[in-house]
Amino acid sequence: MFTPRRPSKTVAVGALLGAALLAVPVAAHATATRAPAAPAAVALPAAATKATGLDDPAKKDIAMQIVFSAENSSLDWKAQYKYIEDIDDGRGYTAGIIGFCSGTGDMLDLVEYYTQVKPGNVLAKYLPALRKVDGTDSHKGLDPNFTKDWAKAAQDTEFKKAQDHERDRVYFDPAVKQGKSDGVGTLGQFIYYDAIVMHGDGSDSTSFRNIRKRALTKAKPPAQGGNETTWLNAFLDARVWAMKQEEAHSDTSRVDTAQRVFLKKGNLNLDTPLAWKVYGDSFHIG
Repeated sequence: MFTPRRPSKTVAVGALLGAALLAVPVAAHATATRAPAAPAAVALPAAATKATGLDDPAKKDIAMQIVFSAENSSLDWKAQYKYIEDIDDGRGYTAGIIGFCSGTGDMLDLVEYYTQVKPGNVLAKYLPALRKVDGTDSHKGLDPNFTKDWAKAAQDTEFKKAQDHERDRVYFDPAVKQGKSDGVGTLGQFIYYDAIVMHGDGSDSTSFRNIRKRALTKAKPPAQGGNETTWLNAFLDARVWAMKQEEAHSDTSRVDTAQRVFLKKGNLNLDTPLAWKVYGDSFHIG
């Protein structure tokens, strides 16, 4: 789970849309339900399986770039698999493409999954320590070589795939699923995704699900007969409230000068070109 790292200087970044993401494996803990087979003589239309929102590969890449403009003052999210540091936010080490934290459980889940896929990997030996430090900011059992071994693991294609897998299972897929259930388009699904990345989806008052509940007291999503723009503004109002409850999240520019900008322009499909600012830094895609 990410906590923003404020950039030390203003950076102007221009970038073309990145290459589409590779397909990610089905979540390890999901229970699949097999759909009935179609009659042999009837061909299923291509649109039946086509992604229709943020899960479209090109849109997903845009989402990752926008998130990383806030987290790393860069659009190059694919360079972050090796990233790891303690940013003094009480969550221990923060690492990888989605800010997996040693103190919040998602880093432990990641290393457990990676070890299922590739037993004996360079991080497997840290599993006992990761279980002990879960819920704390402690490095006990991790130092002095955990950060070096993380960077070493990040050279492994299987570890990159494992990060992609856990990002999708824990953050991306739930956000897109809820967005589609609420009847919001690609921008709305991104707004949900950025919220769940930062706040998680636990039971505390500032979690994604409770941000949504707070918004429901002010407006209704399209699936309940509400106006999409009105609903997303209500959700962003609730998100800003949640951000201000924690000092580390109190700068709300990722909402004010990014997501609100897209929404005010009526860009509900998150179409390029896109221009926005985060912490005063300017970014552009397309």
